[in-house]
This record gives sequence, structure tokens and C-alpha cells, in this order.
Amino acid sequence: MLDPEGSVEHQPSPSFPKLLLIPLAMLLAIAALLLLAFSATRQKEPDFYTFKVVNIRGKLVSLEKYRGSVSLVVNVASECGYTDSHYKALQQLQRDLGPYHFNVLAFPCNQFGQQEPDSNREIESFARKTYGASFPMFSKITVSGAGAIPAFKYLIDSTGEEPTWNFWKYLVDPNGKVVKAWDSTVSVEEIRPHVTELVRKIILKKKDEL
Repeated sequence: MLDPEGSVEHQPSPSFPKLLLIPLAMLLAIAALLLLAFSATRQKEPDFYTFKVVNIRGKLVSLEKYRGSVSLVVNVASECGYTDSHYKALQQLQRDLGPYHFNVLAFPCNQFGQQEPDSNREIESFARKTYGASFPMFSKITVSGAGAIPAFKYLIDSTGEEPTWNFWKYLVDPNGKVVKAWDSTVSVEEIRPHVTELVRKIILKKKDEL
């Protein structure tokens, strides 16, 4: 249409497409937030080092401090037939490979045969004085069944192996993933090559990064 001046009359553009842009932008924003949330969930997938436990002195501590190193998690007892051989071998392993790349993580447990009846203070004193135990120790816990602490439930779920006696051993890699589990009848000496290999990989990786 021509206006009185003879020029073309400009009609206002429809506002409908603009209205569509608002919900579209909202949908994109929601999708971006969902993607971020999904990514965060995947990144926070639990591993052994994401748990918190109580140490032998009664303090709540995070296992994150052991991330980047190898751990041998053991449910220990002071009055078991396996006590002497295991404590000696575990301390030797700690002395040879720890504490920067490897640690024995000892969790006293009175669940099997009531062979860890003493208090945390007495348990620690026994281990330190009798065997010179220098590895980290934690408060007495339940390691199997409904009462098992979350950290041990993770070990069990990861391996399908649930402790049935004292001195079960779970090997955890630097990323907190469980590599393998062994029962009481398997000696620490038999496990040593598996531990040594993981520690060797850490050392080589660090050398490559220099």
C-alpha cells in the first residue's frame, strides 16, 4: 500500500516468532543444566576414596588423603590364629612400600569369633608395641552383613567377596577402584607381587611426568 507521499507502507512484523524464542531459550537452558548435572553425577561416581571413616583415635577422616596411592584394606583382629603372621607381614609391606605410594589400612573387627574384644586404644597399643605397626588404623567396625560400614559395602559390592573371617584383604588402586580380594588363608607374601606391580606403575607414571 502506498502512503500519501507515494512510498510503500511498512507493516509491523508479526510478533509470533519472537514469542516462540522465549520458551525455546528456556528449553535450551534447562537442557544445558541437565547436561551439567549429569556430567557432575558421572564425575562423582563413588569409589573407595570418596568415603569417610573414623580413625583409631575417634576422629572422622576422609579416605581422599590416600587417593593417588595403592591401599591394602584389611579387617584385623588381635586374638586370631592369623594375627601374628599377618601383622608381621603387613608391617613389612608398609615398611618396604609405604607411605607415599602405598598404605595398609587396618580396620579392627570383632565380628568373627569375638577375637577383637578390646577398646580402640588397647587395639592400637597392641599393634604398635607388639608389631611396630606404622600403618593407618581405624576404629573397630562391622565389615559384613547389614551393619557393614559404607566403605566396606563398597569393597564387597565391587568384588562380590564378603569377609567371612578376620584378615580379608582388598587391594585398591590409586583411583579408588578395587582390583582384587583375598581371604584369610592367602598370605600377604602371596599378595605382595600384585601390590608391587601397582606401586611400580605409580612410580613410572610420575617419572614420565617429570
